[in-house]
Amino acid sequence: MDSLFGVSIKQIHEKLEQREISALELAQLFLSHIQEREKDLHAFITIMPELAFQQAKEIDKKVKEGQSLPLLAGIPCAIKDSILVKGARCTAGSHMLEDYVAPYNATVVQRLREQGVLLMGKTNTDEFSMGSSTENSAFGPTRNPHDLSRVAGGSSGGSAASVAADEVVVALGGDTGGSIRLPASFCGIVGLKPTYGAVSRYGLIALASSLDQIGPLAKTVEDCEILFNALKGRDPFDSTSVDFPSNLQSRNCDPQDLRIGVPREYFKEGLMPQVEQVIKNAIAKFEAAGAKVEEITLPHAPYALAVYYIINSSEASANLARYDGMRYGTAGTKHQMPNVSLLDIYLERRGEGFGPEVKRRIVFGAYALSAGYYDAYYTKAQKIRTLLKQDFEQAFQKVDVIVGPVSPVLPFKIGEKIENPLSMYLVDMYTVPVNLAGIPGLSIPAGNVQNLPVGLQLIAPAFSEHLLFQVGKMFEKIS
Repeated sequence: MDSLFGVSIKQIHEKLEQREISALELAQLFLSHIQEREKDLHAFITIMPELAFQQAKEIDKKVKEGQSLPLLAGIPCAIKDSILVKGARCTAGSHMLEDYVAPYNATVVQRLREQGVLLMGKTNTDEFSMGSSTENSAFGPTRNPHDLSRVAGGSSGGSAASVAADEVVVALGGDTGGSIRLPASFCGIVGLKPTYGAVSRYGLIALASSLDQIGPLAKTVEDCEILFNALKGRDPFDSTSVDFPSNLQSRNCDPQDLRIGVPREYFKEGLMPQVEQVIKNAIAKFEAAGAKVEEITLPHAPYALAVYYIINSSEASANLARYDGMRYGTAGTKHQMPNVSLLDIYLERRGEGFGPEVKRRIVFGAYALSAGYYDAYYTKAQKIRTLLKQDFEQAFQKVDVIVGPVSPVLPFKIGEKIENPLSMYLVDMYTVPVNLAGIPGLSIPAGNVQNLPVGLQLIAPAFSEHLLFQVGKMFEKIS
């Protein structure tokens, strides 16, 4: 039974159909493994054995009746705790929502349930997805399975760690500025940030609405692709979602026909030399396989981090205004006291419910949106965002995909950067441009430094996820 850890979706599917194992046995095996690993990792905030067993019994019934199973039926899956699962607690990693129970399923969860996926639990996240290490969670940090003294990345660190530690086969995360790709890189797995609008955001607790995207994490590119195909497509509950263009999915990718762009801005000051060497070795493998590699420029990339945090904080300050202890968030003690103003209640609840990073971004965002500063900060950031998007469009006229690092550093020690927000923000320097441009990015394992994983980032034009998957599979073969 232990041999099922690390097994692919297709292999598990075959074993279920041939009745070599039951879905109930799968659920029991992985739940037992979760209980064992969680003592060290803390990848989960809430474990959901009752739901997993209920789904497993339904799948076993279908097998017994001779019904064909969807490819994802019986596959153990974790859900980031900012994505709603009906009847389950959804905290977004915050004390503000620690008692909140979701009244409905997010669209992505509903689609997975229709496929028969086993929902094992809700994973740890930085509070309201604000962070790059999962240390901002109100429930404590998630530890990296490769080195328990180090972070798993963030904000979807719990989801990435759960996959890397074989607690589940696949997981869902949310990516606002790298929050899928960074933990995928730090944990040595595959993670996709889809094109903006390719996957419904309905049922995702919003951080920055123009940047957020739900995406898959898995051990292999093929498993990541299978999960993405189950998630993608238009949702009537999300006006920003679109029908995935089928005409973009037919192109085959041959190494000799592949044009790879390497941004010169991604290999300057701030990139750890050991990480740079792993990335350059990965690029050399593409070149040895016959791909054409050329240097390109993204002239506005150096401004991306500043632009991102202005837009992110501005949208976050607006989205988090609803958490006031009246509409959302648990009531404070002053609710029962006489002669207390509404302002006092707001101050108490938001002061107690939000952590330091959330407060920091709310204050910064409110300042950027305030009268007299809106044009100087928010409007200017949006203009530079448009220029960055044009940089990518021009680059993709010359190359098929862009490659570079996911993170400038290796997974760092827990507590190493938490007291220095600017140092933490710099970890996102290579991932935020993708969110600002609304295009897809894929993190795949590229190698190791001192037994710590290093991720390679693949970037493609909008709705070209199929191309990323093909190039990712190609790299798995040549590595």
